[in-house]
Amino acid sequence: MKRSGLLIGLFVLVLTACAPAEERAPAIPSDYDEADIATLQQAMEDGSLTAAGLVDYYLERIAAIDHAGPELRSIIEINPEARSIAEALDAERAEGNTRGPLHGIPVVLKANIDTGDEMATHAGSLAIADHHAPDDASIAQQLRAAGAVILAKANLSEWANFRSTRSSSGWSSIGGQTKNPYEPLRNPCGSSSGSGVAVAANLTVLAVGTETNGSIICPAGINGVVGIKPTLGLVSRDGIIPIAHSQDTAGPMARTVRDAALMLNAMSAPDDSDPFSEDRPESIPDFAADLATDALQGKRIGVLKNYYGAGENPDIEKVFRNAVETLKAQGAEIVDDIEIETEGMSGASYAVLLYEFKADLNAYLASSNAELETLAEIIEFNTANADTVMPIFGQEIMEMAEEKGPLTDQDYLDALEKSKRIARDGIDNALKEHDLDALVAPTNGPSWMTDHVNGDHFSISSSSLAAISGYASITVPAGHVSGLPAGLSFIGGPFTEKSLIEMAYAFEQASKARRAPGL
Repeated sequence: MKRSGLLIGLFVLVLTACAPAEERAPAIPSDYDEADIATLQQAMEDGSLTAAGLVDYYLERIAAIDHAGPELRSIIEINPEARSIAEALDAERAEGNTRGPLHGIPVVLKANIDTGDEMATHAGSLAIADHHAPDDASIAQQLRAAGAVILAKANLSEWANFRSTRSSSGWSSIGGQTKNPYEPLRNPCGSSSGSGVAVAANLTVLAVGTETNGSIICPAGINGVVGIKPTLGLVSRDGIIPIAHSQDTAGPMARTVRDAALMLNAMSAPDDSDPFSEDRPESIPDFAADLATDALQGKRIGVLKNYYGAGENPDIEKVFRNAVETLKAQGAEIVDDIEIETEGMSGASYAVLLYEFKADLNAYLASSNAELETLAEIIEFNTANADTVMPIFGQEIMEMAEEKGPLTDQDYLDALEKSKRIARDGIDNALKEHDLDALVAPTNGPSWMTDHVNGDHFSISSSSLAAISGYASITVPAGHVSGLPAGLSFIGGPFTEKSLIEMAYAFEQASKARRAPGL
C-alpha cells in the first residue's frame, strides 16, 4: 500500500470558493426554483438573470439545505471555479455569442466522473479520496463545450453501490448519507443518489448520473425527476470509474423531459475507443426537437407484467394504472400483460459484473494517477481503516470480485452470453410479437426508511431488462404514494431514445405529476 492513515479532512466539504457575498449578483427569485432551461435562457437573454447569479443562487441553496438545515448531503464537493466559469460565459453572451441551450446552465456531475480541475474523482471512497484526474472525462468535455457550468460533484453510493451486499444507497465514506428530499429519514436510492436529490431539491438545473443496473432510473424515480438510461454506445464511458463495461453508461437527470433531452444532445458525441459505439446509427437525432403533446397518438405500448415486485404494492399499482389510462387518453393503444421470461438473467449478469469490476477497475486505476492501483489494494486499505471506511457495512462484493479470474474465463464468457441473450431477446421478441413502440412499467416503489443495520430493502424495480440488454429507457414522474414520488418507465430497443423521449414528453405534459419537495 502506498499510504496509510485517513484523509479525515475530506469529510469537511467545501461550502463555497466563490467571491464574497457582497460582490455577488442578487439571488434570483424563488419562483425560479422549478425553472426549466428555456425559462432560464430567456431570463439571461433579457438581462434579468446572469449565469453568475444563477451559480450564486444554487450555492446559497446548497449551503442552506444540503450542508445545513435538513442536510441532504447530495453535494460532495463544490467546484471552486464555478463562478469564474459562469462569469466567462456571461461575457461571451454579452458579446453576442452563445454556445447553445446549455450556455450558462449549472450541471452537477456524479463523483465517479473525471474532471481535470480542482475537484476530486473518488467514487465516494476514502481509499482514493485525493485522486485528481489529469483531464476531463469525455462527457465533461462535451458539457463544457456546450456552455454548461460544472457546479459541483454529487455524492453517491460508494463505488456506485458495488462494495457490500448490505449497503445503504446514498452512503459514502466521504460524503456520508444522502437523504431523500421528500422525507429525509427515507432513502434516495442509488447509486446516483446525489445527482437525483440535487435536481429534485433545486440545487442545480441538471445532473449526470451513471448506471450499471438501475443507478439512474431508480434515484430519478424515487426523487421525482426525469432520468434517461441511454443505449450503450450513445454516451462515452471514457473517464468514468467503472463497474462493468458491458452495462455501464452515463445519462442525464433533469426536472423535465425536454431539459433531459437537451442534455443528452450535449453528451452524445461518439467515442471511437468504445467498441459499443460501432453499433451507433450514422446519424444521431436532435432529441429535443419537435417534442409534441400528441406524440402518443397511435403508439402501441405494452404493459410489462413481470417486473421485480409486481403487484406487491396496491398504491403503486394504482399510480401505474392511472398512468396507463393517461397513455390511453392521449391516443396510445395499450397491450396489457406482456410477460418476458427472465429466468437466469440476473444471476448471469451478477457474475459478469463481478468479473468486469475487477478487470475494469484495475484498468482505470492503472491508467490514472490514483495512489492505489488495484482492487486488491483498495480492499487492503478498507480493511486497515475499517472503523472509518466501513463503519456500517463491509466489502463482500469487492472481495468476491477479487477472487474472479480474467475475462478469458469460460464462466465469464458463458455468463455474458446468457445475460445478454435473455435480456435482448426478451425485449426484442416482445416488441416484435406485439408490434410495440415501447414497454412501460412502474419505475419504483415508495422510498424505504434508510437503515444502516439491515441495508436497502427495495420493493419494486423494472430497470434490469434495459440495463442488462444495454437498451434505452427513460423514467418520468407519474404520481405519489403518501407524498413520495413514483415514476413510469418507458423501455425500448437499441437507440430508440428519440421515440421514448417523445412519448415520455407527451405523458409528462398530460400528467403534470412532478411536485417539488416541501423544503
